[in-house]
Amino acid sequence: MSIEGTAAASDPEALTRLVLTRCEELEFALAGICDALPTSHEEHVRAWIAAGRHGTMDYLERRIEERISPQIYVPGATSIIMVADRYHDGRRDRIDPASPPRGRIARYARGRDYHKVMKRRLVRLARELGEQLPEHHFRPCVDTAPLLEREHAMRAGLGLVGKNTLLIEPGVGSWMLLGGIVSTARLAPTSPGTGRTDPCGTCSRCVDACPTDAITPFAVDANRCLAYSTIEHRGEIDPALEAATGDWLFGCDICQEVCPHSSRKKRREASPIHPDYVERHADFDLFEVLGWTDESRRTVIEGSAAKRAAIGMWKRNALICAGNVLSEHPGAPGHAGLLGRIREISVDAEEDTAVRGTAVRVLSRLSSSNES
Repeated sequence: MSIEGTAAASDPEALTRLVLTRCEELEFALAGICDALPTSHEEHVRAWIAAGRHGTMDYLERRIEERISPQIYVPGATSIIMVADRYHDGRRDRIDPASPPRGRIARYARGRDYHKVMKRRLVRLARELGEQLPEHHFRPCVDTAPLLEREHAMRAGLGLVGKNTLLIEPGVGSWMLLGGIVSTARLAPTSPGTGRTDPCGTCSRCVDACPTDAITPFAVDANRCLAYSTIEHRGEIDPALEAATGDWLFGCDICQEVCPHSSRKKRREASPIHPDYVERHADFDLFEVLGWTDESRRTVIEGSAAKRAAIGMWKRNALICAGNVLSEHPGAPGHAGLLGRIREISVDAEEDTAVRGTAVRVLSRLSSSNES
């Protein structure tokens, strides 16, 4: 990228055009610009944290002031470049009832780790901009940074935040990952300014379909969310959530699957899925997961965002999924072997306490189910 002379550098419109062109060259599905303004939902964010709806994700609380205002995160910030990668096309999973019991992976974690995929290109763009405009600062960030990406992406015109709290591109869906660059350079905002803020209207499919009632319109209680309990939460999962976990081994996509916008019957053509997100693992054999070592876990999920969960969490989740499968389909292939492995884990003193406790509870639940 070349910013010729001072004219383009001092012209927000011209600089924005250059940045958007470069984002397209770097294969981002969507890109836009917004002003680096504080959140317009500060009261809601603080109340959500105060009520403990962030669960054990203490990092959300520790840097809350930076989340509230990008100008605290990057002093002197005036603009934010927001980008999105598309990682899925909305097709449903095909589950073979004749296969051994398996646990599903959230679709964002089926390809390469988006943190690295997006960050690499964002760092490149920030470096190029910094070389051309050395008097300004460009700070790239993915979701590990204290930035309310969805609100800024909405301001930049990338989509609208739905009742499931995800950014939705109307007519295309929410199968996208967000990143950004917070900058002290002045760029021209790209939002069309239509005034529309709600992509849902009277639709409540995500609220109704959530198996744990974690969603209320435009808010999610992490303590009840399967994505949180299977990915972020350490220790034993609330027994009240176990049956509702179904076959979700890592994460959950239900609120996206039922969204009318995320259906494959798109009203308009979407930009392509980035090649780094080509699916490598959609699910795993539960019997095999229960036999993983930390080394085998690293080998199987190498390069994936699924590495977020430690070995004990994988086994804990697999035990819950196994209990659900055995309860719902007692004659399923591999039933005896899977049940035997759960029994072994329940008395294995070398297993993690949470894993062993989960195995004991799953066996108790299966026993109660059989008796009834």
